[in-house]
Amino acid sequence: MSDELPLLFKKPLGGMSADELKSVVDIYKILIDAADKVSQRRQNANNFYLSVNTAITGAAAYLSAIGNPNANIIIISLAGIVVCALWKRNIDSYKDLNSGKFRVITEMEKVLPVAAFTAEWEVLQRGENKSLYRPFHRVEILVPFIFSAVHLAQCLRLIPWTSIVGLVCR
Repeated sequence: MSDELPLLFKKPLGGMSADELKSVVDIYKILIDAADKVSQRRQNANNFYLSVNTAITGAAAYLSAIGNPNANIIIISLAGIVVCALWKRNIDSYKDLNSGKFRVITEMEKVLPVAAFTAEWEVLQRGENKSLYRPFHRVEILVPFIFSAVHLAQCLRLIPWTSIVGLVCR
């Protein structure tokens, strides 16, 4: 992604009418609201994937407890790994979408009388001081990996390791 944004304003702010300036402020408000809505959708998506993974893990454990064939458990666990890959991609997409929105918002703030998001980012030392701010994405992205490890462990425990070692060591 380039550091430069496309031309944000089609004409200088000084050459805008009062209605056009009001439109700029209205667009800024819409962008702020849209960023918040993306964050809400992101959380709803995370809740969905968390529920699906919990159900998959529970289903595999239940099948194992009742002595269901290992193939069913492996298929369910592999489906869980695929869901985790989709979940990770979804998290990245939401992060990228909000990053783009915040770049446009901070660019707009360069010409507005108040730059609240830019100021907040500076107070948080642009995310460089981990005691002030730790990006949600860094923690959030771990959850699909943890579930993938659980699903993989469910598959690996079903492999007849003693038989395989016995065949290899002959």
